[in-house]
Amino acid sequence: MPQEPVLVVIDVQQGFIDPRWGTNGNDSALANISRLVDHWRSSNLPIVVVKHNSKHPDSPLFSGSPGNALESFLDGPRDVVIQKSVNSAFYGTPDLHLWLAKRNFRNLVICGITTNRCCETTARMAGNLGYNTTFVIDATDAFDLAHADGGVTAASEVMRMTAANLDGEFATVLSTDEVLARY
Repeated sequence: MPQEPVLVVIDVQQGFIDPRWGTNGNDSALANISRLVDHWRSSNLPIVVVKHNSKHPDSPLFSGSPGNALESFLDGPRDVVIQKSVNSAFYGTPDLHLWLAKRNFRNLVICGITTNRCCETTARMAGNLGYNTTFVIDATDAFDLAHADGGVTAASEVMRMTAANLDGEFATVLSTDEVLARY
């Protein structure tokens, strides 16, 4: 069984610069994701790119809109692009779980946007499906989260909560530097 770690890059799309998302929590996210992609490419390791195609025409991620495009550093080599319209990369086309199983990949390294939605959901499912999952917290980004009562949780706290939710239960949470040193 291959031990190579598969880098899963989730929803790194131009639409996330749209101001409607609000204040983000990690200005270094794209640079860290790019560092991971560069390392995976130079090490000839497998890369899965996941792209969100919103079904809502007013969304910056609506299929065919300029915001639906991937960030330019993802234009290089990759093994597969998963197209999805829900939070989990495991509910896309082609089927991520099947794609990984056919190649006997069991080690996933997850990064992308947004920390608490698509990235966390994918990591939870990966953990439940038995994958050895690493979540690269500083290679994700989140946005301030409004509550029904009018309160707001800052994006940085949203990210801390995701790290606490995942670490030791669904994934091992590491920094970009720790992942680069490991692989």
